[in-house]
Amino acid sequence: MIKYDDILSIDKIIEVYKNIYSNTRHKEKLVRFELAFSSNVVYILNQLKNRNYRHSDYSVFLINVPKYRIIMSENMKDKIVNHLVSKYILIPVLSPKLIDMNVATRKGMGTKMGVYYTKKYINKMKMNYDNFYVLKCDISKYFYNIDHEVLFEKLSKEFDDENIINILKNIISSTDNPNINRRIDNIINTEIKKIEGKNISDLEKKKIELSRLPRYRKGVGLPIGNETSQILAVYYLNGLDHFIKEKLHIKCYIRYMDDFILFHQDKDYLRFCLKEIEKYLTHLKLNLNRKTQIYDMKKGFNFLGYKFFLKGKKLIIIINNQTKKRIKKKLRRLKKKDKFKYPLVRASYKGYFMKAHTGNFIFKAKI
Repeated sequence: MIKYDDILSIDKIIEVYKNIYSNTRHKEKLVRFELAFSSNVVYILNQLKNRNYRHSDYSVFLINVPKYRIIMSENMKDKIVNHLVSKYILIPVLSPKLIDMNVATRKGMGTKMGVYYTKKYINKMKMNYDNFYVLKCDISKYFYNIDHEVLFEKLSKEFDDENIINILKNIISSTDNPNINRRIDNIINTEIKKIEGKNISDLEKKKIELSRLPRYRKGVGLPIGNETSQILAVYYLNGLDHFIKEKLHIKCYIRYMDDFILFHQDKDYLRFCLKEIEKYLTHLKLNLNRKTQIYDMKKGFNFLGYKFFLKGKKLIIIINNQTKKRIKKKLRRLKKKDKFKYPLVRASYKGYFMKAHTGNFIFKAKI
């Protein structure tokens, strides 16, 4: 039985810190933390022991690759607590409850497994049917629309330790801090002024994109970038996974976070499934976005950065154009700014492209 006291250990705090250290590119936070390492570790332990840990303010940043997005950064104390809670509380309890076809972020999963299951199911379907269909669903602004009360209710069924529930509520409810939206507004306004001073052909398009960036509402949304947020977002739709597999009897189903696909030979049945999924999501206070639709397998569909379609009975997998453009842009930028890192990143993309029929794209393109 997992208990809150499982995280009350200096050895575990140091262990997760070492993991954070090895995976942190920007070392300034680490240097500041290590200037008083022992006292910082003891301070974290005492806050947890005394049950008075409170999540601090976030730093908020704007990135524009491949599109404008808000990212949030924790201080080192909060990052360590997030990793402790994830590793020793959330993962041991929640991961065993997830289906294998829920492939996002978990150890041994990811895009690689998503592509594996997609190929497996397409090959299985094409052996039995001349044609079949794919219902591709995407949830509107998923992280920003996860309801705290619904999530707390789910977590209360998984954990009977009140201290665990309290620390989870503290982390999840950190999005209620009004400073987050103020900071988002400030960096958006700063970016608009910045691009207005440049000769940009798609200025109005960028301004619209910036204006549409979501804000947090009280009692709704997970912090973007938190370790716990990744696990909780994967878990939040676990009931939907079981509903689709066990109630709708869809044997060929894959979900990557809020993007999921259902295969079936009957288009009308997929229309029925879509209506049932929409009903189910109302209980989670979520909605599907406009990208959701049913695709004919002969025409193909996009998933995980690839396009999958059938040419006769042959499965063709290509890299979609948006992904190609994004990778080209990243590699060209790296080639100019970081000549040491550039060949390493370029080589890492080789495996990604080799899964598709455009595996030699990266070598043909002048990048």
